[in-house]
Amino acid sequence: MRAWWAQTRAEVTMTLRRGETLLLTVAIPVVLLVFFSVAHVTATPGTHRVDFVAPGVIALSVLSTSLVALSIATGFERSSGVLRRLRVTPLGQRRLVSAKIAAVAMTELLQVAVITGVATVMSWRPQGGASGALVVVAALALGSLGCAGIGLALAGRLRAEVNLAATNGLYLVLLLTSGIVIPLSSLPSVIGRIAVALPPGAMAQSLHRVFGQGLGPTVGDWIALGLWALCAPALAARTFRYD
Repeated sequence: MRAWWAQTRAEVTMTLRRGETLLLTVAIPVVLLVFFSVAHVTATPGTHRVDFVAPGVIALSVLSTSLVALSIATGFERSSGVLRRLRVTPLGQRRLVSAKIAAVAMTELLQVAVITGVATVMSWRPQGGASGALVVVAALALGSLGCAGIGLALAGRLRAEVNLAATNGLYLVLLLTSGIVIPLSSLPSVIGRIAVALPPGAMAQSLHRVFGQGLGPTVGDWIALGLWALCAPALAARTFRYD
């Protein structure tokens, strides 16, 4: 247990000390929250723009940590031989993986707290109540597993530099097409259908329904989140190479 906790603490500390990671996981989501809530760049449903933007940015924060930041960090650790060495230490493979998962969860809790605080200052008043909050936690947890699986699958097969470019490109595409800051109704219907079948889009739509309308995620949202949460980590475990 001590080895696991030491590794988890080290993972969180390294995350908080990396300037580029903080930029990606905290600064960019907060800037996007403020910008799209104030500037009338896109049409948003409802009277208050922050009511639409805040749930999407929370989904974006999970995407940025569980897919992009995790994938990039893991890719460079694999490239430099760090993962290979840690794997054969007393820490072991299972505790190494669980420590990374715990570090991602802690980082996401920090992100959600910061974004919620900023959105509240901007007069965000989410609906859904306590039961809605529990639904949101479940949706974010499933979405985080799906995104992490995709990120680790990329990190475990691609060279570190190629993975860096691929994950950043994927982040930009998902940001613009997943209903996070641009409503799906403003996008072509084909893109909208593809978006909600992917973890970020299903997360964003689930949060919009809960926080914006006081409703639960659709059956399709749960199916998409559940399938990705099962299949993506399984694919990453099967294809991941430590060398």
